[in-house]
Amino acid sequence: MMRLGHAKLTVPLPHADNWVWWVDHSVQIGQEKCLVILGIRLADLPPRGTCLKHEDMELIALIPRISWTRKDVADALEAATARTGVPRAIIDDHGVDIAGGVSLFQTRHAQAVEIYDIKHKAACLLKRRLEKDPRWQAFHTEVSRTRCAVQQTEMAFLVPPGPKPKARFMNLKKLLRWAERILAILAAPKENVLRYVTAERLRDKFGWLEGYRDEVQQWAAWQRVVDVSVTFVNREGIYRKAADDLRRELPAQYGHETTRRLADELVAFVAAESAKARPDERLPGSTEVLESSFGRFKALEKNQAKGGFTSLVLAFGALLAKTTTAAIRAALEASRTRDVIQWCRDHLGPTLFSKRKLAFFGATKPE
Repeated sequence: MMRLGHAKLTVPLPHADNWVWWVDHSVQIGQEKCLVILGIRLADLPPRGTCLKHEDMELIALIPRISWTRKDVADALEAATARTGVPRAIIDDHGVDIAGGVSLFQTRHAQAVEIYDIKHKAACLLKRRLEKDPRWQAFHTEVSRTRCAVQQTEMAFLVPPGPKPKARFMNLKKLLRWAERILAILAAPKENVLRYVTAERLRDKFGWLEGYRDEVQQWAAWQRVVDVSVTFVNREGIYRKAADDLRRELPAQYGHETTRRLADELVAFVAAESAKARPDERLPGSTEVLESSFGRFKALEKNQAKGGFTSLVLAFGALLAKTTTAAIRAALEASRTRDVIQWCRDHLGPTLFSKRKLAFFGATKPE
């Protein structure tokens, strides 16, 4: 897999003015961040209505480093032009260092537009509404208390989902769906629930949710508007009429004025991003394909992730490769074991495990 990943990282790519790049950092324990740039040519985008797949993507750059500044990011983007030429668009999550690096890169290459990922924008809109809302904070406190109270009881099958330490407002759907389902159970407990827990016990542990019924309905309506918008951009992309088409996908009427205002903000955001597209041009508008690549890589690493980035990071590219016999044969012929070893020497320092082993060696002696 490391040889296959190395081949994806080093195979010659055509220079063209229609490349689109996805840029983000992957982080693990320790100081290192790994800058990843994925790319695809606009001519190779799947048709409208179809989401990007991992095997559609090319691995442009994979750079582990302890510290990243805006200038470092801009320099990495500039170096990446050696593989594809200057991209038509760069898609990112507007993180400070990434967005700052893209901005510096644009001072030299004004033709490259930056597209703000729809999912991160939507999460920011939810965060602005919820983060300082005392009712949301109280709801979250009750959820945490309930999780502790029921997870070791006969009601463990009703336990709320665990909190996300990062990107909390990008991951509200499961929590709100849980709250809606528990409220439905409280309103009319069914036999397949009462078989394991009494109605009294249900009300004792989950009855507090009744006091949040209106808020849960409102928050869930916000989440549904976000889901429709994110799915639309994932599927259709960004183009001149995208905002009008998104408006038609959203409901005509809303139960809450706050939901209508959120929908208006999302449509306005898509309109602003769509203005960056040329007539008859369609650009991607989501980092979903890159985020899911990070997820696949962490699943591949398993316990190795506890040691920070190891030589296995080079296998990242293998997750994007077409796994036909011909493709794998060509990759293995292009990238030898010695190439992998040299890349690791050039780009990776000691792992946390190796530092730990050296630090503890001889630290204690048996009596």
